[in-house]
Amino acid sequence: MASLETAAEHERILREIESTDTNCIGPTLRSVYDGQEHGLFMEKLDARIRNHDREIEKMCNHHFQGFVDSITELLKVRGEAQKLKVSQVTETNRHLQENGKEVKELRQCRVQQRNIATTIDKLTHCLPGNTQTLSLIALFQMLCLCRYYPALRTLEQLEQTCLPKAGQYRFCSIMAENIPKLRIQIRDTAMSQLRDFLESIRKHSDKIGETAMKQVHKHPETLGLTEFSRHVPGAQDLVDFSPVYRCLHIYTVLGLRDVFENYYRKQRRKQARLVLQPHSNMHETLEGYRRYFNQIVGFFVVEDHVLHTTQGLVNRAYVEELWELALSKIVAALRTHSSYCDDPDLVLDLKNLIVLFADTLQGYGFPVSQLFDMLLEIREQYGEILLKRWNITFRQVIDQDNYSPIPVSTEKEYRQYTSQCPFQDPELEKLPFPKKLPFSEFVPKVYCQLKEFIYACLKYSEDLHLSSTEVDDMIRKSTNLLLTRTLSHCLQYAIKKKNVGLAELVQVIINTTHLEQSCHFLEEFISNITNVPPDTVNATKLYGTSTFKDARHAAEAEIYTSLNAKIDQFLQLADYDWMAAVPGGENLAASDYLIDLIAFLKSTFSVFTNLPGKVAQTACMSSCKHISTSLMQLLLDPEVRQISMGALHQLDTDVKECESFARAGPVAGFQGDTLLLAFSDLRQVGLCLPRGPLSFETSRKNNVFAQFRKTDRDRQKLIDTVIKQLRNLIAQHHT
Repeated sequence: MASLETAAEHERILREIESTDTNCIGPTLRSVYDGQEHGLFMEKLDARIRNHDREIEKMCNHHFQGFVDSITELLKVRGEAQKLKVSQVTETNRHLQENGKEVKELRQCRVQQRNIATTIDKLTHCLPGNTQTLSLIALFQMLCLCRYYPALRTLEQLEQTCLPKAGQYRFCSIMAENIPKLRIQIRDTAMSQLRDFLESIRKHSDKIGETAMKQVHKHPETLGLTEFSRHVPGAQDLVDFSPVYRCLHIYTVLGLRDVFENYYRKQRRKQARLVLQPHSNMHETLEGYRRYFNQIVGFFVVEDHVLHTTQGLVNRAYVEELWELALSKIVAALRTHSSYCDDPDLVLDLKNLIVLFADTLQGYGFPVSQLFDMLLEIREQYGEILLKRWNITFRQVIDQDNYSPIPVSTEKEYRQYTSQCPFQDPELEKLPFPKKLPFSEFVPKVYCQLKEFIYACLKYSEDLHLSSTEVDDMIRKSTNLLLTRTLSHCLQYAIKKKNVGLAELVQVIINTTHLEQSCHFLEEFISNITNVPPDTVNATKLYGTSTFKDARHAAEAEIYTSLNAKIDQFLQLADYDWMAAVPGGENLAASDYLIDLIAFLKSTFSVFTNLPGKVAQTACMSSCKHISTSLMQLLLDPEVRQISMGALHQLDTDVKECESFARAGPVAGFQGDTLLLAFSDLRQVGLCLPRGPLSFETSRKNNVFAQFRKTDRDRQKLIDTVIKQLRNLIAQHHT
């Protein structure tokens, strides 16, 4: 029972502590310590504290996220406030300060104006006579309005007329003393404005020149001086020239006109030197050249305007002297910078820009013949750049060509190719589709590129004020360089490059033959675009025929050389047993290497069907002669010291095989047994050999036939005579 009462008492004390102000809990705590159960009270107090801690923790956990969000929002608000302060408040303050300055300046001006008006009003009452008063009022008004020339006239009137009439007033003497100072002030102010003007036109020269050149480009027909000035806006539309006129009048009134003229011309010469100095990288882009020309045109447009609107500030001799200086520097700069260019399109654009530049200045009366002479010099460089580009193009065409006749399966394809290059073959047109054109893709591509080159040359010749004959001559000379130098070298490259086969060489001959036949069409093409008849006196002829003929001859020689080299490869396989025994009754077979060689020649000569007849015949005759000569060298080899009858029989069989090949006519066009003559020497040697074993133990320098009997030598002499006559017949046949 006592414990319950104690617990209830402790609970009451705890509630009293929780609900009572801390200043009044002393008696309550004393009652606890007066009792005997203060230990139990401390346990209850700790338990109550833990309960409150748990409640506080729950409450904190419940409101923690809201607290964090509030802090985050507060930080954002602080950042936005800082931005507002930096961006808007500071900017607003700056604007207010600037506007305040203008208001302050305006206030000062208003104060000065009010003071001047007050002073003038007071002077009106002080000065005797209305004329002096009005003159003084007008003077101050003109000074305020920057009308310096009338102000000088008014000062002159005051000094010479008004002040002497006013009498000996102290004010008049002060005015007389200040008049020279006012003149100096007016002169210096006008000169300051002139300097500002010179700086302004230096900055605006580019825009002035650009406007003038654009107008000439839009109205190229207005190049006469009268029409030109009406269509092209003057410099006065872009720049205010009043400072020049004002300063000129002021210095004229002050008697210093010569000083002003010398100063103006000196400053403009300095500006001319700056304008004429090109940038080091001007040659890299067309815009660099355009800015350079715009500044020069702008400079001389300004000088032309000053020449025609002032009396004597600049004269024609001065302007022409400046132009001569500029022209020499322009030509030198263009020669230097254009030499760095290797892009034909950029050179062509530069040429058009120079023509526009020259036409613009010619419209203002400046001589520009040197510029057109320089364009002819640049044309030589342009031609060299074109040759380099077309050299790459031709090589690409050669490398991409398949060296095969072009197959066409439809009439549309056939017309497409025949429209690209001139070709007519009535026999081929009669054949049904599909069929093949004799030449490869090389022919139409090269012919089209030749026309493209001619067009490129024509583009440069436009607007150079050249006659049709001069344009025609320039185009023909450039085309001749393309044919004789660039295309010729490319054809030699195609013929001499590694791994080129006989089929490719045959196709090269066919291609060059067709290109040679198309040369007169190129002549007509040039005549049509230049309107100059091809039979004009002194007209340059194209050298295309000789170019393609030389290339064809080189290909033919390469065919002969390649054939002989291939024959040598087969002959290296020849392995004669010079001491072989005489075979039995069975027929001897030709050597394996010779059978393979003849099979190769047959397949090769079958490809020669599209070649010109003489080329195929010459190749065949050359091959047969080379075989005959090589077999003769095998027979007469110094290493061969003895030859048996068996070896002679084998050699005789091989010769018969060769004669059989020649008699079969591998190439059409030979008359009779002409091809057999290639083996005549070899056959005669076989007939002259004795029917027994031969020994060659004597010196190598001795003739093989030195051991023949006298009858054999007589027989050999007869054979030599016959061979000589046959050779003469062969030579006559070839000629």
